[in-house]
Amino acid sequence: MKEAKYYIKGQDNKVNCLLCPHKCIIQTGQTGRCGVRRNLNGTLHAQTYGQIASLALDPIEKKPLYHFYPGSIILSVGTKGCNFSCSFCQNYELAHGTPKMNFLKPDQLVLLVQEKTPESIGLAFTYNEPLVWYEYVLDTAKLAGAQGLKNVLVTNGFIQEEPLKELLPYVDAFNIDLKGFTAEYYRNLVGGKLEAVKDTIVRAKDAGCHVEVTTLLVTGQNDSEQEVKQLASWLAAAAGRDIPLHLSRYFPRYKMAAPPTPVEVMRNAYEAAKDELQYVYLGNAPELNKSDTFCPFCDAEIIKRNWGKVEITNLDGNKCTVCGHELGIVI
Repeated sequence: MKEAKYYIKGQDNKVNCLLCPHKCIIQTGQTGRCGVRRNLNGTLHAQTYGQIASLALDPIEKKPLYHFYPGSIILSVGTKGCNFSCSFCQNYELAHGTPKMNFLKPDQLVLLVQEKTPESIGLAFTYNEPLVWYEYVLDTAKLAGAQGLKNVLVTNGFIQEEPLKELLPYVDAFNIDLKGFTAEYYRNLVGGKLEAVKDTIVRAKDAGCHVEVTTLLVTGQNDSEQEVKQLASWLAAAAGRDIPLHLSRYFPRYKMAAPPTPVEVMRNAYEAAKDELQYVYLGNAPELNKSDTFCPFCDAEIIKRNWGKVEITNLDGNKCTVCGHELGIVI
């Protein structure tokens, strides 16, 4: 446990957390909506600091990051807690459960990467929502970056501007969930605010971080061609047509019992997004085979992905060897 950053003290031992846009006012003994930032007698504590609930070596493509060191391995780490309340949560056991946890100080985690998993390019903070683990992520990312390791955040992007600005210099890559493209969807199914997430995408991109975006298409909720096209159009205008968008197929989880996203809906969503963006990928839909990377200028195959196997061709640095087009792939 560690005293949290970004809060102010109020009357009667209340505190106002300023980490995310919820800006929870928390009574003593209680936590904010994230479930892990607790007020103890007028002091806000990050109670999961150093508490590790999940640790695994993953392909970078699993984050998913397709344009950041493709074919590499990264040590993924998570704890518990989330500041969203998605009824379709894919990791609810960690986000809203009580998993068993073990303590590792930041320097111990960095040493673990160096000594036990030397094949890893660094650390991915993922599984639950890493932004509610803010102090630990920040302290660890500083140490990891100083040792030449890469730092990746897989996040819902729901954070205030000032803490994000402090964190950005230590993050190499983001995958940010843009869960839908209406305020109603965020309010009713997610428990958040769309505009705050859009701001995070723009700020991370403007700071020079590598950014990819994921949208889970939930059956009958956010999967219309019109909404996907609007989302992709905004991404193209705000972050560039070369930002990778991952459209992921929904399957019933947690409190959501709607049937899986129809394959035809996934195909139509892909075509709608491709009208706006150069790189669109489909997740959880292997039958549609939309996970390979092609040069948007000459259509040469650049990266072939097949059941975890990654084959890189026609790529020199970040340029297509066929036509010389710069592809924005970090390698």
